Amino acid sequence: MRQSSEEFSVALNDMNALLERIMLLQEEIAAQVNQQNNRSLFLLTIFTVLALPINIIVGLFGMNVGGIPMNQDDRGFWTIVGIVAAFTGPTLWIVLRRRRD
Repeated sequence: MRQSSEEFSVALNDMNALLERIMLLQEEIAAQVNQQNNRSLFLLTIFTVLALPINIIVGLFGMNVGGIPMNQDDRGFWTIVGIVAAFTGPTLWIVLRRRRD
């Protein structure tokens, strides 16, 4: 009876050790999944920020109202393209610089 009790105790200790290892593995897997989700969300945020200036400009010019800025100017389109590039270029440079770090 004593031998069976000791064997049962050893089996329970082994089971507890296995449960602890399983919990550690689950936590590690959860951390890896969270890290991957954070990377995906970061990339989505970057693309959203990079697209923001052009979306604002398109929204302004897409309104069907009179008095659109630079409507009569010959270089109006290229001025707007320059403004969009002035916002998007530095933002892209900052993003790429941070990505290398």
